[in-house]
Amino acid sequence: MKFSTLKKTDITISKIGLGTNAVGGHNLFSNLNENQGKEMVRHAIHNGITLIDTADMYGKGRSEELIGEVLKTTNREELVLATKGGNQWFEDGSIRPNNKPEYLRKAVENSLSRLQTDYIDLYYIHLPDNETNLAEAVAELSRLKTEGKIRAIGISNVNLEQLKEANQTGEIVALQTAYHMFNHSVETDLLPYCVENNISFIPYGPLAFGLLGGQYTKDFRLSSGDWRNSIPLFQEENFPKTLDKVEELKNIAQQKGISLSSLALAWLLSQNGVDAVIPGGKRPEHIDANLDASDMVLTKEELEAVEAILHK
Repeated sequence: MKFSTLKKTDITISKIGLGTNAVGGHNLFSNLNENQGKEMVRHAIHNGITLIDTADMYGKGRSEELIGEVLKTTNREELVLATKGGNQWFEDGSIRPNNKPEYLRKAVENSLSRLQTDYIDLYYIHLPDNETNLAEAVAELSRLKTEGKIRAIGISNVNLEQLKEANQTGEIVALQTAYHMFNHSVETDLLPYCVENNISFIPYGPLAFGLLGGQYTKDFRLSSGDWRNSIPLFQEENFPKTLDKVEELKNIAQQKGISLSSLALAWLLSQNGVDAVIPGGKRPEHIDANLDASDMVLTKEELEAVEAILHK
């Protein structure tokens, strides 16, 4: 496993992290096995992954609780624990972003309790609420940082204007948003801003939410409760064409002797500004196909071959 350093900090992170929205994320996926999810987290840690990424939204806190149970059996100081907050859920089951400073403080305290830890290494504002000034939200997180409850501040799912607002004092060290082979939108403005302003870019959905795992066939259908139904790539008019590209990418991976998922992750890690990736999964074996990506170097010719397929 190779490592990088979270920008503007002394926090070392594994280049391959673990996204855990399918660990206890019952509001996002159907028929999740919690014991299997915890075993996947243990398996990731055992294989050198130190960056564990979760959110209070996943299972309305359940993902954090399960990870907290795993943390009790590990060396906490060897791990970099990232979570995302600023989401408020209501009695009717709805969840809405809330970035108000007083709510963020409560959210951090609640995450600490569920995770059974004294500090969170990287705390992200998960979603902008489009009401609260993000600079004020970050100022409250800065106070929590001074108190030792968080070590670094990140933000997720923002546009360039919102990122600039949040980063007025230069305290944002990481941006997390979608980026993968089939979605290059961040390359227009967000990624260049991160490079220019010394912010680590840590994309979520690096395997295109499962498509770049290479296991789907054209007759595959998501269950009705799966959140990915809202993603255009999975919709009927796009799904077959995307799988055609997946098959071509598999050929490049096979020629190099690696899995398709490793090719997809190595491609991301070759992009300037990307310091780590956080592929997810549901079972321990999902980890194994990703582990060699941190050591993988793609040649200029291989990168050009990938781009030719993606831009068809």
